Amino acid sequence: MTITRHNPDDLFPPYTCYAHAVEVPAAARTLYISGLNGYQADGTTMPEDFEGQARLIWQHLATALAAAEMTYADLVSLRFYLADPADDPANVALIKEHLGDHACARTVIVSTLLEPSWRLEVEAIAARAS
Repeated sequence: MTITRHNPDDLFPPYTCYAHAVEVPAAARTLYISGLNGYQADGTTMPEDFEGQARLIWQHLATALAAAEMTYADLVSLRFYLADPADDPANVALIKEHLGDHACARTVIVSTLLEPSWRLEVEAIAARAS
């Protein structure tokens, strides 16, 4: 399956691991992953720091993808909700660490999250050939 990334010359240059638009062929299976947070397996505890929560979220993301026989390479869209804009450089570094050169559509939003202890929440869409 070929995922087509569109980065028109008339738009600003794409960021790291970013595509302005991603086209998924009609025959693809599509997986929508709800907002993931940094809770540990017990569902009640989480690291206090951004990096600890973010690393857990990337693990949760890998687990959800694996359940559908997918990997990070199948991601076509990511949406990051940051509690603090100061965490964006660390977030970008972790995106690069986990995605390498893989590019997908991406949005970063800074907002108050549901729980005061959450530093990050991540939604994702992945696609793979049927």
